[in-house]
Amino acid sequence: MISKTEYAPYFEQYIKLVSQDGKSILESLQSSQEVFDQVLRNVPAEKHGFSYAAGKWTLKEVIQHIIDTERIFCYRALCFARNDKTVLPGYDQDIFVENDTANARDYYELLEEMAVLRKSTIQLYRSFSEEALVRVGSASDSEMSVSALGYLFSGHQTHHINIVKERYL
Repeated sequence: MISKTEYAPYFEQYIKLVSQDGKSILESLQSSQEVFDQVLRNVPAEKHGFSYAAGKWTLKEVIQHIIDTERIFCYRALCFARNDKTVLPGYDQDIFVENDTANARDYYELLEEMAVLRKSTIQLYRSFSEEALVRVGSASDSEMSVSALGYLFSGHQTHHINIVKERYL
């Protein structure tokens, strides 16, 4: 179980989606990726570039956002696990989306990229010792443990899949 002291209050919305189900970090990473793939694999082609409202991201942009966020947070987890005390910067998700090429990319390549990335994240977390999992680092002006980041990946993905189900499909 993750303590609320291991992450900034903002991240609770994501972590609570997965940390209370009794699954380990690795189980959560695997199961959230399975749900992600089940929900998105059979979306009709006309929905791939769909946005539910003006100014909202397309489905492809949502997938790219999940990929970008996981990559950034994996770097944070690696730094924190290796006891690097460098304070890491935040990132502006809107600037990332404005400058990605998601809408020009093949939808299924985005799904494959996420699957490969998640396998890499799982391998990264398998490599961490119990000591590394409890280490804490600083990013975006707040402290977070390596374990909390592990649950954050799954919770962030679950959060967006819930929105996809409600507003995109």
